[in-house]
Amino acid sequence: MASSATISSVGAQAALVSKPRNRGISGLKASSSISFELGSSFLGKTGSLRASVTTRVAPKAKSVARILPEASYKVAVLGAAGGIGQPLGLLIKMSPLVSELRLYDIANVKGVAADLSHCNTPSQVMDFTGPAELASCLKGVDVVVIPAGVPRKPGMTRDDLFNINAGIVKSLIEAVADNCPEAFIHIISNPVNSTVPIAAEILKQKAQKKGLKLIDVDVPVVGGHAGITILPLLSKTRPSVTFTDEETEQLTKRIQNAGTESSLRALAGDPDVYECTYVQSELTELPFFASRVKIGKNGVESIISSDLEGITEYEANALEALKPELKASIEKGIEFAHKQQGAAASV
Repeated sequence: MASSATISSVGAQAALVSKPRNRGISGLKASSSISFELGSSFLGKTGSLRASVTTRVAPKAKSVARILPEASYKVAVLGAAGGIGQPLGLLIKMSPLVSELRLYDIANVKGVAADLSHCNTPSQVMDFTGPAELASCLKGVDVVVIPAGVPRKPGMTRDDLFNINAGIVKSLIEAVADNCPEAFIHIISNPVNSTVPIAAEILKQKAQKKGLKLIDVDVPVVGGHAGITILPLLSKTRPSVTFTDEETEQLTKRIQNAGTESSLRALAGDPDVYECTYVQSELTELPFFASRVKIGKNGVESIISSDLEGITEYEANALEALKPELKASIEKGIEFAHKQQGAAASV
């Protein structure tokens, strides 16, 4: 088995999608196209609508043949009864690509599943409660989304959050590696700057590396997931827009302080899926870095390095400023995973 793994977070850009097999790691089956049109419109190439008092027979509209997306993917939400898990479950239930929605939590998940089962979409909803049912929840799933853990509360530091959520993410990722090593993994649990490296280290110990897929964005966001480690590259905005220095600083701070459908599209064979996501990366000297990536059926196909070329002086300075904090968060996650591994080996 390979000794590397890439994970993606869905935080600011959402999505962890990772595949713990030969993939880039953050967050679905091939089909040629979703729709196509037979012939031209009823107006023809140069047709136009003209008012007339004369009675005429209107030409028939040309028929349109459609290939409906096949509901064939199984998605598990771990932490489905929480404040993020519930609306996330609803969004996934509404996707025409999902055949099974599996909801897991340590309590109160049966009611969530009952409510979502009334949504008029093809996917079947199943509920799983507690560690004893976790393996059954994960068997054979294609996508795993993890919003499990506690939210950050007033007065709580990211260290406080880490001390609670690190262990939760570790145990869930171990179960993912054991039961669905082919799945895409999306990690939402905070602090993402540390929980993603934890997941990557666990997967390195358990399985092979695999990647994820995501969709094109208007403004590339690089760096990490929290505070100043989030760096929107406003100079790369598409379509091209100019900002004053004051506007750039205000927008950057606003985006930094702001609080998965893409992976399904990629699994379905969409060749044009891009996302900005926090993944294992060689784009900088940091082992994990958020940037724009191209997602394919096997995960991350490429990291778009051109976004860091030709950035402004403001962005270059901000990029260097974020690295120490992001590096510390990454090292904290990796150190936690290694300590847990050592403790397990000594038992």
